[in-house]
Amino acid sequence: MRFIDTHAHIYLPEFQEDLDEILGQAQKVGVEKIYMPNIDSSTINAMLEVERRYPVSCHSMMGLHPCYVKDNMQEELNIIEQHLKDRDYIAVGEIGIDLYWDQTTFEIQKTAFATQIQWALDLGIPIAIHSRDSLDITIEIVEKYQNGSLTGVFHCFNGTSEQALRIADVGFKMGIGGVATFKKAGVDKVVADIPLEHLILETDAPYLAPTPHRGKRNEPSYIPIIAHKIAEVQNVTLDQVSKLTTQNAELLFKVNKKS
Repeated sequence: MRFIDTHAHIYLPEFQEDLDEILGQAQKVGVEKIYMPNIDSSTINAMLEVERRYPVSCHSMMGLHPCYVKDNMQEELNIIEQHLKDRDYIAVGEIGIDLYWDQTTFEIQKTAFATQIQWALDLGIPIAIHSRDSLDITIEIVEKYQNGSLTGVFHCFNGTSEQALRIADVGFKMGIGGVATFKKAGVDKVVADIPLEHLILETDAPYLAPTPHRGKRNEPSYIPIIAHKIAEVQNVTLDQVSKLTTQNAELLFKVNKKS
């Protein structure tokens, strides 16, 4: 079976000592590719170095994470924009709005989000959306910008069935990760009713490790655990989850299968 981890920060210091081993374990369980969302200007070099070392399996996005939208937003956006001009990336991400950590930056987060959506439209590439405590807001913004060509994923989806329907209607995928395995989160109950054609798999490594690894460092090799959970709640085979979510990721991000 083939899997793709569509959202993992494996360039962070948490993986500095054993990245070779981590990627080897991922390959053993069928995780063939790992898509890496950027955070801010300080993480770009580390991310691109991982891609340089592992060009077949690791692929970079470029964006400014909403938690890092601060007073220097324009300077950060200028750096991100230049990188998007200099070479190809598989997506603009990780972008969006986060109202969990700091609501005082809400207005400039919206500006940064809108700016980066427009870049994605101009470049013809998808966006990877962070929407913590802001799912309705981010859906509304995507609906506003959807002109028939905007594509992307709502990373770490943990919304309601109604929100899932709106996301599907606007033509976006939902990234399902370790939270779907948490007993009290309730994500599994919503995911049970979302057609597989709308789902892709992710870890958000090193964060949000699935049960039974909850509280520990998350790793791309845990993708099959998430796939098993989806298969269980949807009463389908693991092979079906593997095939459809991998196909969805390949169609969305358009990474060359032979790269």
